[in-house]
Amino acid sequence: MQIIGVDIGGANLKAASVDGQAASRTFAIWRDPERLAEELSALLDELTVAEAVAVTMTAELADCFGTKEQGVRRILAAVHDVAAGRPVVVWQTGGEFVSVADAVEIPRLVAAANWHALATFAGRLAGDGHAVLLDVGTTTTDIIPLTEGVPVPSGLTDRERLECGELVYTGVVRSPVCSIVSRLTVGGRPVEVAAEMFATTGDVYLLTGDRDENPGDLDTANGEPATRTAAAGRLARMICCDTTELNDGELMEMATEIAGKQFERITAAVDGVVERAFGPGTCDTVLLSGSGAFLARRLAESHPRLTTARLVDLAECFSGPVATAACAYATARLAQERAAEFF
Repeated sequence: MQIIGVDIGGANLKAASVDGQAASRTFAIWRDPERLAEELSALLDELTVAEAVAVTMTAELADCFGTKEQGVRRILAAVHDVAAGRPVVVWQTGGEFVSVADAVEIPRLVAAANWHALATFAGRLAGDGHAVLLDVGTTTTDIIPLTEGVPVPSGLTDRERLECGELVYTGVVRSPVCSIVSRLTVGGRPVEVAAEMFATTGDVYLLTGDRDENPGDLDTANGEPATRTAAAGRLARMICCDTTELNDGELMEMATEIAGKQFERITAAVDGVVERAFGPGTCDTVLLSGSGAFLARRLAESHPRLTTARLVDLAECFSGPVATAACAYATARLAQERAAEFF
């Protein structure tokens, strides 16, 4: 059976089939939630026709929905419309699939469950012993401990995961710079940072060279292209300047300091997760995932509890498009293995 997994996020939609096709598209659901079904239909049209659809989501948190329950219901209604009679199953953090009818009755279990699907599927790559999945995305970072290939998180809901550090609300593209630093040192002098969304981490990593330029990407703080030149202008505004007032060295100094502060924040979260999950034990494997896998690798190679661990980069295990849509692919594969009763 051709099963397609769909990962419905607040800013991105991703889909992948069990045979390794994958597609992704940007869609800010909070701006126009009524278009979700249309966008999902266009996404699925990029893949082979599905006989069944497996769903996971994080978009229920978008502020266009009054509650998570309302978000889950409206998201699944859109999926049901697009499925047009084909079976639909929904992953939940209990580690199994449920029907759409059951999913809307347990919204807290199906809400924000994509990380759990990815960890459950990718855990088979971890092997024996202790492992950590470091999934650094555009918006958030997931730090998920595993034992013998099975996720052993301390939290299941977003709030629980924020409390225990397994969810860090920072990523390598969409995070506002002012959410990471309130002050920078420029030219040897401290300066306050504007509390405005003039620039994001996507601009930071364009300037550091960790992200490639994409002139066609206009999903930036000011709607201008994702190029280094435009990123420099956005970053300059974080200290109420433009690029005529700062030289290249000062802009790089700013970018490097911001990246360093974000690195420290994620490192501190990894400290807590590893200590709580494994105590004095070693971490045998680190699974690297997400658009910020470069940052995850950098952290794993420098963290004293992870430096001896075997590193497994999901981008090297799967094709590029599948690695980008890893949660969707994991959901599809898990449905193939575990949801036969629904098909």
